[in-house]
Amino acid sequence: REAGFTARALERGDGVGGTWYWNRYPGARVDIESMEYSYQFSEELQQEWRWTERFAAQPELLKYANHVADRFDLRENIQLETEVTSAHYDEGAKHWVVTTAGGEQFVGRFLISATGCLSSTNSPDIPGLDDFAGPVLHTGQWPHEPVDFSGKKVGVIGTGSSAVQSIPVIAQTAGDLTV
Repeated sequence: REAGFTARALERGDGVGGTWYWNRYPGARVDIESMEYSYQFSEELQQEWRWTERFAAQPELLKYANHVADRFDLRENIQLETEVTSAHYDEGAKHWVVTTAGGEQFVGRFLISATGCLSSTNSPDIPGLDDFAGPVLHTGQWPHEPVDFSGKKVGVIGTGSSAVQSIPVIAQTAGDLTV
């Protein structure tokens, strides 16, 4: 804004936070020191925010993202619940055209694609999954409300970072846990 630019951020979710909005599974946290997640463009921001843990959990990271959005009055430039379906560069006009699932088009001189590697889930094609009677959860699409695993038989498919973080937490209450 100070340099005279305008910007529009398009976000598929109904809240800010990116990865930390979507990844709310039990045990979700950073795998590098919290300080590394701090925005460094503002010394005042760096001095006013106090991380409570060296490796912050998802709720604190989401709180930080919301603090930044509020602190710098960014919400007016963020359009939530908006899925980008295409972006192409128009050579003749020398600008980008971004189209959303709702049919809106945005035109801009610059495009910063911040989709990241966690912008869509990778659900494995497991024969019979559609016939499974129990709930099927994915760490990248975790429900906003808590999930009660008390006494339940739980199976975790995969041993990536999300599984490594969630398994110990789920194991605290699950009746049986198979990885």
